[in-house]
Amino acid sequence: MDRRQKAQRILDVINPNLTAYLQDDWDGMVPDFGENLVNTAYGDIYSREGVDLKTRQLATVAALTAMGGQTAPQLKANIKHALKAGASRKEVVEIIYQMWLYGGMPAAINGLRAAKDVFGELDGV
Repeated sequence: MDRRQKAQRILDVINPNLTAYLQDDWDGMVPDFGENLVNTAYGDIYSREGVDLKTRQLATVAALTAMGGQTAPQLKANIKHALKAGASRKEVVEIIYQMWLYGGMPAAINGLRAAKDVFGELDGV
């Protein structure tokens, strides 16, 4: 299986339209951006053996939270991906809260706000 096929297998679970979204959003400015991001992130990294998709997504949520508020759009997308990969809302919240220790209170607050926004969106609130 090539890297594109590995990537698509993962995207089928978490976000089947991600490649098209990225291409529409970025390829006009940076040709092949969407395809390169998908192939590298999901075909090369997320598809590796040894860690399941849910754990990888929770690690991504943790990293984006610790990086701070500037990652809010990516954090929200990856919270959704974590949920689709099998994480519970409680797990997402606990991972974000733990990042208070590593990214600081403002980063944790921004992360919790992102989770609250995603949960509200999913609940239609």
